[in-house]
Amino acid sequence: MKGSNTLKYNLKITMILVAIIFIIIIYKLIVVSVSENVDGINLQSFASNRNTAQKTIYASRGSIYYSNGEVLATDTNSYTVIAYLSPKRTTDEKNPQHVKDKENTATLLSEILNRDKQTLLELLNRENLYQIELKRGITESDKNAIMALDLPGIDFIKSVKRYYPNARYASYILGYAKANDEGEINGEMGLEYYYNDILKGKNGSITYQKDAYGYQIPNTPAYEEESEKGKSIYLTLNQDIQHVLENAIYGLEENYAFDWATLSIMNAKTGEILGSASSPNFDLNTRDDLTTYLNPLISYQYEPGSVMKIFSFMAAIENGIYDGNKMFKSGSIVLSDGTKINDFNNVGWGEINYDTGFAYSSNVAATNLGLELGAQKLRTFYETLGFGKSTGIDLPGEGDGKITFNYESEIATASFGQGLTITAIQMLQALSTLANDGVMVKPYIVSKIVDENGNNVLENKRTEVANVASKETINKVKELMYKVVYDGFSYNKAYAPNNVSLIGKTGTAQIANPKGGYLKGEYDYIKSFAGLFPYEDPEYIVFISIKQLVGGTNDIAKIVNNVVLETAKTLNLVSNNTDVDQTKIIALSDYISKNVAITTDELKRLGLKPIVLGDGKYIINQYPINNQNVLVGSKVFILTNDTTYKMPDVIGWSTNEIISFCNLLGINYELNGYGIVKSVSVSSGDIIDKSNILVINLEK
Repeated sequence: MKGSNTLKYNLKITMILVAIIFIIIIYKLIVVSVSENVDGINLQSFASNRNTAQKTIYASRGSIYYSNGEVLATDTNSYTVIAYLSPKRTTDEKNPQHVKDKENTATLLSEILNRDKQTLLELLNRENLYQIELKRGITESDKNAIMALDLPGIDFIKSVKRYYPNARYASYILGYAKANDEGEINGEMGLEYYYNDILKGKNGSITYQKDAYGYQIPNTPAYEEESEKGKSIYLTLNQDIQHVLENAIYGLEENYAFDWATLSIMNAKTGEILGSASSPNFDLNTRDDLTTYLNPLISYQYEPGSVMKIFSFMAAIENGIYDGNKMFKSGSIVLSDGTKINDFNNVGWGEINYDTGFAYSSNVAATNLGLELGAQKLRTFYETLGFGKSTGIDLPGEGDGKITFNYESEIATASFGQGLTITAIQMLQALSTLANDGVMVKPYIVSKIVDENGNNVLENKRTEVANVASKETINKVKELMYKVVYDGFSYNKAYAPNNVSLIGKTGTAQIANPKGGYLKGEYDYIKSFAGLFPYEDPEYIVFISIKQLVGGTNDIAKIVNNVVLETAKTLNLVSNNTDVDQTKIIALSDYISKNVAITTDELKRLGLKPIVLGDGKYIINQYPINNQNVLVGSKVFILTNDTTYKMPDVIGWSTNEIISFCNLLGINYELNGYGIVKSVSVSSGDIIDKSNILVINLEK
């Protein structure tokens, strides 16, 4: 009996304990069900992080184009080269899946990857690693070249990077964009930075339930928010004109030492920047030679020198105090405070009139006019021309310049472009008054912005900023500028091209010394030239400025002459006083759908050089296009109705010719250097693979 009672007692105790435990469990469940936090853990967040995952879907970035639709900046596939080092990857010795012959692998990869063989070998000899990265950001063509080597253990990780086909062209205008560690591409400079939000589009995402390994659980729902592709930007830049300017700057770099240079062409009627090149510039794809983030076109602020006489004389004419026939004593003038102002040759040209004073760039003439105007009138006129404030062009980092002057000596120097600072873009804007009967137009570089459906979301056009001077004043200033080029010093006549009439004004400015005064070295000047063409009705502005050019002053005229000559050809300008033999200018016909053999014979009879692409019987496209003027001896590209195309012998072709060829065939290309074609990545006679990038090496 006693044992039975003990058993009953133990059973009761056990039941009581079970009941207590059950009550505790129920209590805990109630607490969990009504509370977000238990033991300091947010259960909702914990469950969410454990069971769901979210992946960002990065939007495709919009492209940037020339005015004709050719690509300046776009997204392209990029690859990281990796090497598998672990022997565990190989299960069949006849088919190795890791790097076995490290010496040979390093040797073969070093040339393609442009990396030192010893560096690669050290990476391949690293111990206790499953895989290692050899190089990031290689191109599709380099990837294909490596794949052709069939090296065991070499693989690729695909990603997207920003690609610039022309490498160095318009580098400070375009700026650059690059991917961050998460793979998102953002602009860091130039237009890429200024319009980053428009170009980058809107990222999407996908949210899904994941298993313990992070993979999506099969047959479970997923929520996807689609990405929106970025909008694309079309610039005002003319592809052919940009090539001409870049080649001009490259020639300057090859032959002379200088600090910086900028060279631009603007449509004076509309404000469109048709081309702008500068030195320094940099390779947009590598950025290895990027030394400054300042854009020479808009950010460099400097004293302009005698090109400013265009506007001080304009102010005097507009204010009714100018008499071109009035005589004055050139050479030097002493101001009331004792300051002596000299003409650039220190002795002058004796008694001359003010029209001649402008042609000879007399500082004394400008000083006399500036003092008669007074500080307020001269400063107000400069301000109306836009000096002293930014133009508002859609590029980051634009400078304002400074036009503060009050005292007699300051008025004098301001009249011939010293003691004040401007930017090149301000000069282009101010010069537009000479093409619009005194109306100044705002410069712009973005023509339009379009969405992925081709709809315009922004379209820029001519914007009038101010009415600065009368038509009569402008006509007089143009007359004075004509005399500079055609009736002034003999060396100024070198500026005049033989196919269009050019008006202009030279400038030589001293460079301010940070310690006070001006630098005194032989080459411590900023040389410049401001011109418009054609003289009969100016449509286009050319402006060049170069700091501390060592020698080569006369070559500035040659550069301007050639740039204007080539630009006039590109724009089909014909002046009344042209010296070009009109019998050598040919207006092309429309050859599309015509027989190839018959068309080729006709082009040869005209003195042209047909470049036939493909072995088709009929023509499906041509360049130059119908009605475009070309000179005898020019190449005419004929695209036939073939399915494959062989690489012609392009060695010695000009930059414009090789790019026209690529555009006609739809080939992606990469330019290295400037000038004529030295070599290309596809041999003459080989079939062209349009999926690969054609690498073009140029030389002067």
